[in-house]
Parts: sequence; structure tokens; C-alpha cells
Amino acid sequence: MKSKYSLCAEFVVIFVLLPLGFRFKPFPFPPIPALWLVMVYCLYRLWNDPAFDRSKLWNVGAFPPLAPKIFMLFVVCALGVAACVEYVAPQLLFNFVQRDPIFWALLMLLYPVLSVYPQGVVYRTFLFQRYRDLMPNRYAQIAISAAAFSFVHIIFRNPIAVSLTLIGGVIFAWRYAATGSLFTSAFEHALYGCWMFTVGLGDFFYRGAR
Repeated sequence: MKSKYSLCAEFVVIFVLLPLGFRFKPFPFPPIPALWLVMVYCLYRLWNDPAFDRSKLWNVGAFPPLAPKIFMLFVVCALGVAACVEYVAPQLLFNFVQRDPIFWALLMLLYPVLSVYPQGVVYRTFLFQRYRDLMPNRYAQIAISAAAFSFVHIIFRNPIAVSLTLIGGVIFAWRYAATGSLFTSAFEHALYGCWMFTVGLGDFFYRGAR
């Protein structure tokens, strides 16, 4: 019982209080270094958990059989997002690519490494493993992972980031739960994240956290 209380307290600190701290900024600290610090803590906990299967931190072999489904779903969602942007705010459509193609290309290379994979460690691998005894089944794990992933995006101070990442969080958590492959989940996360920046929604996932 004591262990469960300590786990609940840890969960609240990492997945509730830290996002609230960055949302209201009682102290200035850039979010990416903070994400990496949290990832290091999560990796330390995972590495010292004898029940943890370390292959889940990569497990690239799970990706090839699912690649067609992943790309098909992505194409459908990407076209839907692009159509919405074109309809609601056409001035945003591909404006980042047109305005600063070099920075856009650099972001496409760095974003999966600096942001996507660390988020995958924290919000999927660590959350699923660390709090498995607090969640009754896989569906609860997916729901809580998606909710926590969505909640952290309050740091960007707009409902678009929070709502879109809730949908994405369900997809990425479901994929991780089904495959036990952080590589597969992170690859899918990178696809959608890079598309958000490409299609013109990047400011919703960047400016509010500065």
C-alpha cells in the first residue's frame, strides 16, 4: 500500500505538477532540457526494474509488418488535417516550409531525436511499466498515457495542441501497447509531429512554451 501511495505521488509530480509548473512558469527553464532530465530519471527507474524488458526501448523488428497500416492511417489523417487548415486558416497552410525551408529541414531531422523519443520514453515506456500495478488493464494504460500526453501540452497555452495530442496520444499509446516497441510508436509520433509543423500548425506546438 505504501508503495502504491509513493507511485501515485510520483505520477502526480511528473505528469501533473511539472506541466502545471511550465504552464504558469514560477521559474524559467526551457522545456526540452527539462524533458531530457525527466527522461534520464525514467530510464534510471526502468533500468533498475528487474521486471522490465529492455528491448522495448527500441525493438525495431516490430515495425516492418505494421508499416503499411501506419502509413495508410497517417495519409488519411494528414489529408484531413491539411483540409481543415485550408478551410479554417488557409494562410497557415505550409507557411513554415515557405518562410524558412532551411530551419524546417533542420527541425525535421532534430525533432524526432530531441523531442519525440524522449516523450516516448516518459509517456509510454515508463508510464506503462512503472504504473502497471495501478492500472487494471491495457485500455486503462492507453487512456492514462494519452491523457497525460495531452495534458503536458497545456504548456503551449492553446486548445488545439491539447486536443490534437489527445488523439495522437491514443494512437501512439495503442501502438506501443500492441507492439512493445518504442521505435514503432516513436516513428509514428514523429510522422504526425513533423506533419503538424509542415502543414502550418507548428506555432501551436511551440510559441506558448517560450
